[in-house]
Amino acid sequence: MSVDLVLLDQLYRARLVELRNRAEEAGFTKNGSVEVVRARLIQHQVLADYDFSWDGIQAMSHQELGETLKVFGIKSSGSHKERRQRLWLHLNHDSRRLTVENLAEMEREKLHALCQRLELQLTGTRTVLMGRVAGVLASQGRGWGQIKRSLRRNGLPDVSSGGAQVASPKITGEPAEEEVILIEVPETPVDFLQALPQHLVEDAADMLSKSEGKQNTSALQTLVGMIDDIERMIGTILNSHGGRWSAPEEDLFLRIAVRRGWPIEDEAVSTRLLLVAARIAEAKGARDVAFQQVGETPVSGSRAASVTDSDAISRIRAKMTEAEQIIAGLR
Repeated sequence: MSVDLVLLDQLYRARLVELRNRAEEAGFTKNGSVEVVRARLIQHQVLADYDFSWDGIQAMSHQELGETLKVFGIKSSGSHKERRQRLWLHLNHDSRRLTVENLAEMEREKLHALCQRLELQLTGTRTVLMGRVAGVLASQGRGWGQIKRSLRRNGLPDVSSGGAQVASPKITGEPAEEEVILIEVPETPVDFLQALPQHLVEDAADMLSKSEGKQNTSALQTLVGMIDDIERMIGTILNSHGGRWSAPEEDLFLRIAVRRGWPIEDEAVSTRLLLVAARIAEAKGARDVAFQQVGETPVSGSRAASVTDSDAISRIRAKMTEAEQIIAGLR
């Protein structure tokens, strides 16, 4: 991948007025935020020979996606699917507008289209679709929508402004043998059962209590009072599913909530609960794929794990299995 480093450096450093002037001179639309216009110019001027349609992104190898994300100045690590999602989001949406909070205002058709482009399951109610998109946005975090601060401030190192420099940014030149999905596994297993810091729990409660109307206030306030139970339930599900928080985990979460008699009959309430659950799961270190052994904790992952800890984990597994069997029998 060869790019004009001088032009790329200029686009990294440029402010909104300059970027819009460049776009207008080149015949591109100049609408959008500074990062939207910047991404548009990088796409059409620096990487003009590449196909960034959805099909084109799908055809990119793991290595190509990583190098492309670096050129756009955003996070380049992650699995093959995470990279595809991040690149598509960066080129097609404004991160200030496509937020977890704003998903509640979207119609089902738009959520369905988002699920399709983000390679998510397309079946389910509006609430379920919303939860899936929210999970992706939560896991991607600030990895898209704005270039890294160091690039915005300092641009590229060792780039002369005297003339065009064309180079390949850190690419080996050897063809990739296969496209491999990489899953970053932490050296120390994540303990999903560990309680979150109090300020994060309070933030989750505040988000849960927000309501556009008065009809759902009572149900939301009831759930706010159960925020500790909600956090523990999410931790237990993550622990029994290898750290994964995706559509099956969301469905299980809602089924257990119904089984326990939580007031989530209203779609707006269940939607809000799923959004908060995605935030809590992200704070606990969840991903959209399993990345550690079921029930593994920093203690159980150690060779010095005690029998007591192993017994506790076994009891947790047994309780989760029993709960899922009971719920499955109610379908």
